Amino acid sequence: MYQLPKIEFPKLKTPKFKQVEGGWRPKSWQNKIFWFVILIIFVSSVFGFLAGAISSHYFYSELKNYFSKLNIEIPEPQITEEEKVTEKQPVYLPQTTQEERIIQVVKNVSPSVVNIIITKDVPIIEEYYINPFEEFEQFFGEPLPEFEIPEYRQEGTEKKEVGGGTGFIVSEDGMILTNRHVVSDEDADYTVFTNDGKEYPAKVLARDPIRDLAVVKIESEEIFKIVKLGDSSNLQIGQTVIAIGNALGEFRNTVSVGVISGLGRTVTASGGGVIETLEDVIQTDAAINRGNSGGPLLNLKGEVVGINFAMAQIAENIGFAIPINKAKKDIEQVKTLGKIVFPFLGVRYVLITEKIQKENNLPVNYGAWIIEGNKGEAAISSGSAAQKAGLKENDIILEFDGEKITTENTLAEIIMEYNPGYKVVLKILRNGKEKIVLATLGEMSQ
Repeated sequence: MYQLPKIEFPKLKTPKFKQVEGGWRPKSWQNKIFWFVILIIFVSSVFGFLAGAISSHYFYSELKNYFSKLNIEIPEPQITEEEKVTEKQPVYLPQTTQEERIIQVVKNVSPSVVNIIITKDVPIIEEYYINPFEEFEQFFGEPLPEFEIPEYRQEGTEKKEVGGGTGFIVSEDGMILTNRHVVSDEDADYTVFTNDGKEYPAKVLARDPIRDLAVVKIESEEIFKIVKLGDSSNLQIGQTVIAIGNALGEFRNTVSVGVISGLGRTVTASGGGVIETLEDVIQTDAAINRGNSGGPLLNLKGEVVGINFAMAQIAENIGFAIPINKAKKDIEQVKTLGKIVFPFLGVRYVLITEKIQKENNLPVNYGAWIIEGNKGEAAISSGSAAQKAGLKENDIILEFDGEKITTENTLAEIIMEYNPGYKVVLKILRNGKEKIVLATLGEMSQ
């Protein structure tokens, strides 16, 4: 058992009190000091509060006057929205800025997005049945077993809807931009339906088979609301985009939202018996369904940054759009020339990679190698700009007007930035030696 040491507590000094009626209180001089201190504290607090309020108001006014002379504004004290809300006022959470922008973009752009309906005269086929033994009954003198086989015959033609797509209005007189594959049938008739349900006949002004673009014109004297064209050169992966189109040819102005999933893609698309390879296209996860072809891909400013044209059927949410910058030249050419023209060099070539370099023992791993086609097609087109410039088979075009030709920056892509008649400088490699060649681009139209 532990024994604690002896602990002595200090003795407390007892103040001197005197007994009075009702209890004990300090002596008279001590009582006066006590209440005097209390009074000083109270008066100091009151005057301190008043001095603080007056000085803050005075210095705020003086500072405001001083900064106003320097053209610097001091914001007035603001009451927050939370302070304004009382118990009787319900609090509503506002929509996010992105949601508001998407809704506003759809409202603004939808009147300029149209449905393009394709109709065509198709034969009316009638099916009927015949008995092939009927003519032999009289010969044999007795009925033969009944046996019928189907036969078909054409009973005229009828106008029938055979397809549809989307487009958007780019000029007030009703000029529409869409995909070439939407209006590729030259024997078909085209009708445009606007978002307000109006119907207009339309005609195809020009087709661009290289970029899968086409310009259609509404045959009307009305003035139409147009879209605003953006700049597709500044797009960023992850940027929010909006697709509007005639989904499945049935659901007018269907809206889908996503992001830009990739840039500079090369895509080989097929449909309607046509196979096309397009370079430098936009990949997006915004849903692009059948019938969306030709519709706009928009940024959150409501500007068109692409033209929707294809989707990947073996995957989910992989769609593709043509950058709008590639369409601007087509629109201007149709307005000024009434047609779309293309610069033409006139060479058949293969883009050189490291693999092609090794397989063919070439001196460089980049450039456009001019060779004949697999079926004997000429490497240099007769009468073309390439022939006039003196290019020959097995030449390698290294640079086109100062731009290096690679698999990421192809010759076809570079040429499309120029107009027919433009004079260009070609750096070529012939027999191991570099050479400079001047060429004047020719013209090719649809």
